[in-house]
Amino acid sequence: MADIPARTEIGVTTGPIRGSKKIYVGDRKVAMREIYLEPSSGEPPVRVYDSSGPYTDSNARIDISMGLPEIRSSWIRERGDVEEVLQREVRPEDNGQLGPDRSGGVAPFPNVRKHVLRAKPGMNVSQMHYARRGIITPEMEYVAERENLGRARLAEYIRDGESFGAEIPDYVTPEFVREEIARGRAIIPNNINHPESEPMAIGRNFLVKINANIGNSAVASDVATEVDKMVWSIRWGADTVMDLSTGRNIHDTREWIIRNSPVPIGTVPIYQALEKVGGVAEDLTWEIFRDTLI
Repeated sequence: MADIPARTEIGVTTGPIRGSKKIYVGDRKVAMREIYLEPSSGEPPVRVYDSSGPYTDSNARIDISMGLPEIRSSWIRERGDVEEVLQREVRPEDNGQLGPDRSGGVAPFPNVRKHVLRAKPGMNVSQMHYARRGIITPEMEYVAERENLGRARLAEYIRDGESFGAEIPDYVTPEFVREEIARGRAIIPNNINHPESEPMAIGRNFLVKINANIGNSAVASDVATEVDKMVWSIRWGADTVMDLSTGRNIHDTREWIIRNSPVPIGTVPIYQALEKVGGVAEDLTWEIFRDTLI
């Protein structure tokens, strides 16, 4: 069924998806969507997990200049293994000022953090590290709630064929999530400096995930348009999004997207590094590429 979206005053798409409603379940307030079936059938709604963030929540108020709520901030800090460090100032070359301006002009994100988080000396802040120490994190609990959808119904069917090593349980527990991550068979891509992101897992024994690719236009673009590409990606069900922008203003464009994204955002550092040297590959050095990664 078609969307019935609205546009905010600053140009991104919001509003519920027709034929369904957004709900939150469990102690971790995991986002789900209930899809209405034919009323005459008498069947209850079908529940699926939802990656569209607050953009499809009728009660949410979206302001992309402020970014999304940092739902994981307290989880990250309560572990006591991170510290704040002063963020490096953005330099003109970070935005590829030597390259062609394809953006129509992108203002810096107005609420850029002066500090970023990093692990304290001797600490490790990856979900794999926690998993291998036997720690079940809030992120793992969130993932378990999302991954349980449809398990009860699947258990009713006889599974035929070769498993090829898959070990999918009838019910996903936080301990199962921890064990899969500890064994290196799954990941939870939740950067500590992207606390707006909702936890999700990628792995052979978990639900299939969908990635969407976006990038700035070579013809015409603005901040709201770039953020809206991400919004439409997750509205259509993307679990992760890659920003493949080239040209100028890469850093600022990506910052707007990340601060407004409830899903993991990936990028291609070599694109940005090449923009720093005007696209001349021979001028690219390890120092420039390393600085781009950092």
